[in-house]
Amino acid sequence: MTAELVRGQNHPLPDTRLEIRVAAGHPVVAGATLADEGGRVAGVEWIAHPGSPSLPGVEVSQQAAADHRLAVDLDAVPATAHRLSVLLALPVGVGGPTRFGAAAAPFVAVTGLDGAEIATYTITGLDRESAVVALELYRRQGAWKVRAMGQGYEGGLAAMLGDQGLQRPADLAATILEAVSRGLARSVSAPPPRVPEAERVRQSASTAPESQATAAEPTTPTVPVTQTSPVTQPPPATPLPPPSTPVPTSTAGGPIDYAHPRRRQAAPEPPRQAPPVPVAGDASGWSMDERLYNQVWGMFEDLARTTAAYRSACEFAESRLDKELDGLLSDPRSRIGGAGDAARAAARARHDELTARAQEVLDRDLDQLTAESDVVEPALPPAYARWDNPVWHAYRVPMEAPMAVRLGDLHLPERTELRIPMLVRLPLERGLWVDMGCEHSEAAGLLDEAELRRLAMDTAVAHAARLLAVYPPGEFTVHVIDPAGTAAAALAPLVEAGVLAGPPAAGATGVQDVLGRLIERVDLVQMALRAGAPDALPPGLDTAEQLLIVHDFPHGFDDRAVTRLRYLADEGPAVGVHLMMVADREDASAYGPVLDPLWRSLMRITPVPDDHLADPWVGHAWMYEPPLFPSGSRVLSQVLARVAESRRQWGG
Repeated sequence: MTAELVRGQNHPLPDTRLEIRVAAGHPVVAGATLADEGGRVAGVEWIAHPGSPSLPGVEVSQQAAADHRLAVDLDAVPATAHRLSVLLALPVGVGGPTRFGAAAAPFVAVTGLDGAEIATYTITGLDRESAVVALELYRRQGAWKVRAMGQGYEGGLAAMLGDQGLQRPADLAATILEAVSRGLARSVSAPPPRVPEAERVRQSASTAPESQATAAEPTTPTVPVTQTSPVTQPPPATPLPPPSTPVPTSTAGGPIDYAHPRRRQAAPEPPRQAPPVPVAGDASGWSMDERLYNQVWGMFEDLARTTAAYRSACEFAESRLDKELDGLLSDPRSRIGGAGDAARAAARARHDELTARAQEVLDRDLDQLTAESDVVEPALPPAYARWDNPVWHAYRVPMEAPMAVRLGDLHLPERTELRIPMLVRLPLERGLWVDMGCEHSEAAGLLDEAELRRLAMDTAVAHAARLLAVYPPGEFTVHVIDPAGTAAAALAPLVEAGVLAGPPAAGATGVQDVLGRLIERVDLVQMALRAGAPDALPPGLDTAEQLLIVHDFPHGFDDRAVTRLRYLADEGPAVGVHLMMVADREDASAYGPVLDPLWRSLMRITPVPDDHLADPWVGHAWMYEPPLFPSGSRVLSQVLARVAESRRQWGG
């Protein structure tokens, strides 16, 4: 059964030798790229285009055409390539449309070598785009899948190639379009329309006696012409008798076979493959931590896209139902009576069928992701694990920093129990803002202001403790500014364990002192790097990564302190100084727009569940859940005690 995909939806591929057919109704340029698991194309040698049509495992056409057939052999694709993207672009100077929105929507189909369609996708929703990533074939747990992409680019071929990670995309686009121009000069006219099968049968029957009578006369051989475009479909052919039915015989003594000599019975549908058994760490990477990191992000992307496909299918079903019901209401004959009721019931039945099919696909994909999550979550290292993971009971201070850290969990309403770890690369490229306001959060509405502020500081302590735990001894330092001393209870675990750089700074003097020391460090490191002498730093300068936790901002901050804070936010991350603001933005509104750049530069997280984060692929609103400790657990004190002991041994 053919899978009719919508944007973002994926489908398993039963075979590795395939054909990708493109029908646009107007000339388009077809190409393909091979990319690593992160979606980056290594170089021009990993792209097939009309000027260089062959890659290991894929071959494209050498000219622009309304119809294309791309040959794909996934077994021949290099092991380092995890994604194969099919690219379409409008050629320049051929008199055709200059944007996809001005022409019929392109149609792509993935077929087997026998021509049986596996999955199809009509690329709708394009407007001013002149280039589009149509499909993506990608590895997933040792098997291949196809995903409907439909990612368009108004900037054309150059913008699309640049987004694929290629260097100097404008030059490569010019090379491709030049090759297309040469190919168009060599191209021949399209073949005439295909003669319908029934018409060929009637012509064959009516001309058979004449051909027998003139068999002795010399004739000019004719070449059968076939048309591969699925845009113009012939009328249904006369059904052929089943093999068991006796066929009519001719008076000459031989049976007359009315079947086309090249027609073959359709190949039986291959047996449905069972979903692969999830394995922790089956993604690419040099280490298990890297493989798990890539696997988690693959799950994140799969969940985002499969949910987008489900929502798109439901929206399509709703819009189709609305149009059908509007059409019935506009016709006076169908407003009342049995015929109108039957038509409305049929429209709702079609709507229910579409949504049921979408739900079936979604449930299948979510079941597979849930099974994978059940395998991956217990295998995560401390940097990626929840605080209730048993891995923390066997915690040992690491000898090298991990590549990422977990900042919480993410989930969508389609299946709330399926949670994806929110992993962020280290060192932090952006600071964190723990929002004490959360005025739009449903969970925050159930708490009073004091409780919400306490939870915000507890969340900041949990993040700081994790960062201290995942770095080697002496490679991460935490400073705290608490001008009014109102966070003493939340900070007690860090203070009592002795893992802070010093006591929390209080009052205006303490604020200026901490900010001054960190700004001095930023300036010294910047000067050393500009001079090309990173080792020529003053003795005793702390070269570890620095984290500054600022509580209850803007209390205790004057204009000078605010300016210094903004300087640290802008210049600090590049030289290892990071901010964690614990504040309510409404409290800082007195400063006006001067703090807007500061808020935009930080990643907002919340002390209670809130749906304020969006994924980088589809833009869903994800429910974020902070990494809180299990009730009654002593894991925080145990981990901090080991961190403190390792710091004493390292310093001693």
